[in-house]
Amino acid sequence: MSVKGDVYSYGIFLMETFTRKKPTDDMFVGEMSLKNWVKQSLPKAITEVIDANLLIEEEHFVAKKDCITSILNWALECSADLPGERICMRDVLPALEKIKLKYKKDVEWYYSSYV
Repeated sequence: MSVKGDVYSYGIFLMETFTRKKPTDDMFVGEMSLKNWVKQSLPKAITEVIDANLLIEEEHFVAKKDCITSILNWALECSADLPGERICMRDVLPALEKIKLKYKKDVEWYYSSYV
């Protein structure tokens, strides 16, 4: 196990968390994998792979969708096929913090514009 292996696993974990699918699900056969399914959905069809429970409430729908899209993009970077193409684990937390701050800013903008 290496740091590059850890970041790969973390990327897959993020995809599992936000899609509620596992790489071993029956829908993933042949060339179709969890990673390919997520990659093909970005950015236009992301709502087809995100766990519907995460987007049930219409409030802040766009902000939530954008946030999860950013996280799934990051997950794909973590799980690049070649270890040398993967991002470093030390870069994960700052990137997720940046995504969180953007989400908060988007929600604050919504409240200042519509409430």
